[in-house]
Parts: sequence; C-alpha cells; structure tokens
Amino acid sequence: MTNTIETPVSLRLSSVKNIIIVLSGKGGVGKSSSSVQLALSLLSVTPTTRVGLLDLDLTGPSIPRMVGLDVPTATVHQSSAGWVPVYVDQGRRLGVMSIGFLLKDRGDSVVWRGPKKDGMIRQFLSEVRWGDLDYLVIDTPPGTSDEHISLMTHLHPLFSPNLSRPTTPSSILITTPQTTALNDTIKSLSFTKKLALPVLGLVENMSGYVCPCCGEINDCFGRGGGEDMAHRNELPFLGRVPIDTVLVSLLDAASKGDVPNTNPVNGSEVGEGITQDLEEFPLLQRYLQTTSSTVWRDITRGILDGIQVRRQEITSRLSDSSSISS
Repeated sequence: MTNTIETPVSLRLSSVKNIIIVLSGKGGVGKSSSSVQLALSLLSVTPTTRVGLLDLDLTGPSIPRMVGLDVPTATVHQSSAGWVPVYVDQGRRLGVMSIGFLLKDRGDSVVWRGPKKDGMIRQFLSEVRWGDLDYLVIDTPPGTSDEHISLMTHLHPLFSPNLSRPTTPSSILITTPQTTALNDTIKSLSFTKKLALPVLGLVENMSGYVCPCCGEINDCFGRGGGEDMAHRNELPFLGRVPIDTVLVSLLDAASKGDVPNTNPVNGSEVGEGITQDLEEFPLLQRYLQTTSSTVWRDITRGILDGIQVRRQEITSRLSDSSSISS
C-alpha cells in the first residue's frame, strides 16, 4: 500500500466521503445548473444525506444565485475551525461555498492571474469547515485552465486510497448535442485521461424541450450527439436532460428570493446533525416536482452505481495487495 503525505487539503477533506467534479469543455452548456441539480438529487436519496456545493468558477460564480443565496446576508463567517459554508436550509443538509460570498459588491469582477486563483482554490479546499459530508460536488469553470490544474494538484493526495477510505475523486462531463460543444468536451475528456481522473459518465444537457403545458419532450434542438460521443469513447452515458422552463422559473425565483424560507443559514446558528422534513426544504420540494428532477434521479442513480463499482474495485485491489505483503 502506498503511503502518502497528508496535506491541509487532504486532512480537511478526510470527512468527505465522495467528491464529484463537474466538467464541461464549453461555456453555456448548463454545467452550473447541472451541479445544482446533482446536489439536490443527491439530497433526495435519503433524508439524512448531506451535500456540499463548491463553486470554483471564480470569474463567473453563479451557484449562489441559483440556490437563492445571492443576497447581502449570505456571507462567509470565520470560526476557530475554518470558514463556515453558507447553508441553504435550516437542516444544514446543503452547504455552499463560492467567491461570490466574499465580494463586497456582487457585481464586482474578479481580475486575477493564475497564482491568485491557485491561492483561492487552496483556501476553499483546505479552510472550509464542511464537517461530515456524504458528497462534495465541485462546479468548475469551462475548459481546462488554471482552476482545473490547481484543483487537481491540491486533490492529489486523495488519489491514493486506503482500506479506511476506498474512494478517490471522480468526475462527470456535461455537454449539449451540438458538434461545437462535443468538440470541446473531447478536450475535457483528454484532460481527465492525462491526470488519471476517473469519469463516471457523460450527461447530454439541453437535449430537447419540455412543453410547459403538457410536459411532452420535443427534440427541436437535436439529440444524440452526447450519447454517440460517450459510446465512441467507452464512457457510461448517464442520460439526456431537456430544457425545462419550470426548472428555469424555479431557479429564477430562487435568485430573486421568491422561494419561501430559502434564506442563508450561517453554520454557527444551528446545531450539528439536524435533519428535516421535505416540507421544510422548499427549494428541494419544488425541484422534485419538475420534469428535470425525474431525469436527474436516474442520472444520479447511475453516478452512485459508478461510485459503488469503483469503491468495490479499489477495496478488492487493496485487500489483495495487503494479503500479498503480509
């Protein structure tokens, strides 16, 4: 078994069971909304699941707005154990961290060179007090640039699993059916191969349109490009997600503060280990009424199956290695 040197990042994230990195080669394919939907879908698996949502899009942070936290009262607080995430719900089941919480004016631009970005990402990974998480979903910017290299560099110690932690960070790819998006997604796939980042599968987003009246899905924007790419590259195809105006309206309402009780909750204001009924989490409750949630439920099931398969493979390999060495 390979011994690794613990770092502030690996020590901080030791209480996180699974890390899922959301990648897209091209902007505008719905990567951030996919990250939000993945987080909400994971929360719906069990009433005690806890999820963290880390927004690493430093120049265009949109996660806070999508979950109703784009308000002046949503700020990061410092504790003796590190930065406290901003929680969407009173039960502390969904915590969010974003550079958007650190800006004096939410309209301020972030004009940073690579070293400054690297320092911010290192702080997000090593100084945020997530507590015990079942899943940490990391939303990345488009492409394969400074942020991605910094992220993988700081997560490097976590790619050496052991029997007490038989998991490593993994990823999913988001694309749309169009050729331009697919060509850029190929670059993200190449990135994962070069850095040995496991890919749990590919999602074809914006594939079709959900009629707001009858719920029928029409393929007016094309479909199948993402599925074909997945098959050509021997990737699991997780599913296709149509454009859902009900979902768009929900996220827009959340950004305006029109979803009841989606107010920011500072970690120090509530106790640890609190669970809650679905009725007490309006954003999750309303999301589960959308057509998109049904699609993402199946996608999430495929992601969890992939994680389980990888865990079993790693455990078996480590067990065999331990038996041989002894």
